[in-house]
Amino acid sequence: MHTLYTTCMYMRHTIHCVILAGFVTISSPVLAVDLEEARDLMEAGAFVEARAQFEVLARSGNADAEELIGVMYALGLGVERDDERAFEWYLRASMKGHPGAQSGIGWYYELGRGMPAPDLVRAYLWYALSAIGGDIDAPDSLEQLTPRMSAEQRARAEVLVDDYRVWMYPFR
Repeated sequence: MHTLYTTCMYMRHTIHCVILAGFVTISSPVLAVDLEEARDLMEAGAFVEARAQFEVLARSGNADAEELIGVMYALGLGVERDDERAFEWYLRASMKGHPGAQSGIGWYYELGRGMPAPDLVRAYLWYALSAIGGDIDAPDSLEQLTPRMSAEQRARAEVLVDDYRVWMYPFR
């Protein structure tokens, strides 16, 4: 709230401060409720309604909503299954540090779904980032992937992981 007060002091327009304070106060809880409501709709099989709510949240940058839209395209839940669109939604969430979406990207690269061929280096990259982010399944994915990689592929993947880690997870 101190930051809000400082912003208002610089704005010098009381009405703008009141509007801003009201938005800050109500926006976060509402978004959290909407995400849970959308998840409930998805679990109940109301995919069209769930996707509509996820899209509103995704437009505001919500990585959870982006990842769940990716899941819907990956599995064909309420939409035609589309690996390319699923990948793109997972990628949006992944770049925001969403560990589940990062595992999804790794899986797409590992299998080569929606792309010309598998890319084990990038699969390793995204599984490793997912593991750093706390996804409990990512270490198992890395363990299964690593024996299929050459020493050169593994070394290249580790360079990429180091590049991304400092940017995406600077404190881990």
